[in-house]
Amino acid sequence: MEKELQQTAFKYDGKKFAIKNNTDNGEVSVDTIFVYHQNESIIWAEYSGGDIIKGNLLGNVNTDFTLDFFYHHINIDGKIRIIGKCHSVPVITSDNKLELHEDCQWLNGDKTRGKSILYKIL
Repeated sequence: MEKELQQTAFKYDGKKFAIKNNTDNGEVSVDTIFVYHQNESIIWAEYSGGDIIKGNLLGNVNTDFTLDFFYHHINIDGKIRIIGKCHSVPVITSDNKLELHEDCQWLNGDKTRGKSILYKIL
């Protein structure tokens, strides 16, 4: 059973996440680590690991703690994936773990959509 986040001073700043699962068209994997930062309603993160050499995301934290952001990265083949967009919903699981349930879409290349779940590691 999933729980809603309390309307407290929830912040993403300093939290680290890893991939729990991802659709086949995504390039991130269980070896990719995301480090989040937040300043008021602005969110950004760096990510790397697995097939990703370096990636960044930038966006907004909404009043319900959902995230809307854009991302880009360079993969191990040296290809620059120029922009995708993502809507991320924070979920507290029945065992009190924080997850981000994401619905994303590439805005270049094949422009496919995908889903992923990240979980908080720190």
